[in-house]
Amino acid sequence: MMRPITQTVLAGLLALLASSAALAQVSVTYVKPDDYTDMPFSPVERERTLKDFSDYFATLNKKLPAGQTLKIEVLDIDLAGRMYPRRGADDIRVMTGGADWPRMHLRYTLADNGQVLRSGDEEIASMNYQWNRTSYFDSDPMRYEKQMLDDWFNKTIVPKVAQR
Repeated sequence: MMRPITQTVLAGLLALLASSAALAQVSVTYVKPDDYTDMPFSPVERERTLKDFSDYFATLNKKLPAGQTLKIEVLDIDLAGRMYPRRGADDIRVMTGGADWPRMHLRYTLADNGQVLRSGDEEIASMNYQWNRTSYFDSDPMRYEKQMLDDWFNKTIVPKVAQR
């Protein structure tokens, strides 16, 4: 009786391993984050900001076709607005809509089953960040940066096929 159950379990595990190999994957690394143009002053807030970006990048694998991998190196981040440190409390970020738009410098490689489809080194920005509607809640402190990254991802990584 144990033998058929063991065979069934092994067959299920092999099927799971085979299907997971075809899943899309996104990986992100932060190159010299202490040198980024604009990050929070507090080490705790800096870590929270990088974790927020990592969590966002982890959602992109759902938008990639199975078998594709996207490797992203974040070379610089300039968050929307300007950061002002406050004593004994969280820093405050003020967004004026002037020359304080979000920017990122990324290096990326998109591959399909090991074959490079495209790669590049890009400076992305959202100069009209306060005029663009975001799909993120107003309470999300990274809503403008995430919307900028969504726009880049949809344009560069998985461009929509032109409608006829």
